[in-house]
Amino acid sequence: MIKYILLFFLVLIASVGRAQLPDVEVRDLERNWVSLTDLKGEKLTVVDFWATWCKPCVSAIPKLNVIYAENKGQGVNFVGVNVDGPRNQAKVKPFVNALSINYTTILDPNQELANDLNISVYPTLLVFNSEGKEVFVHEGFNPGDEDIIRAELEKLLAK
Repeated sequence: MIKYILLFFLVLIASVGRAQLPDVEVRDLERNWVSLTDLKGEKLTVVDFWATWCKPCVSAIPKLNVIYAENKGQGVNFVGVNVDGPRNQAKVKPFVNALSINYTTILDPNQELANDLNISVYPTLLVFNSEGKEVFVHEGFNPGDEDIIRAELEKLLAK
């Protein structure tokens, strides 16, 4: 229980200074330019920063696929942001296919978007409301964290 209380306060502290979903152009897996704001969900936008070399990321992605499937018809969109460096970019698309990621994946090889949003831990999941304001942050991933994420999305959708 103390672990969850500490986690709550760490997430609360980590969220200070983050505010808005940036309106930037990014590349998708096909190397096409897309606007991040065009990927917004009607009610919520979940943005997950991950890397192929990150073991907690690999554990989180199948759980996020399930949560995405549960919520996509409710005005929620998911966007995966891969932060692998330029040398590892060739691994990203086969990795996405192998894990059957069903939501849009964009590329941030120089971690510009990650830096803009003060991301320093992988995976980091951010939730933005319909106005693009950050309303939830979850850093790292342990078994059972999918329940925390699911509960938070339910709470935010009920507002």
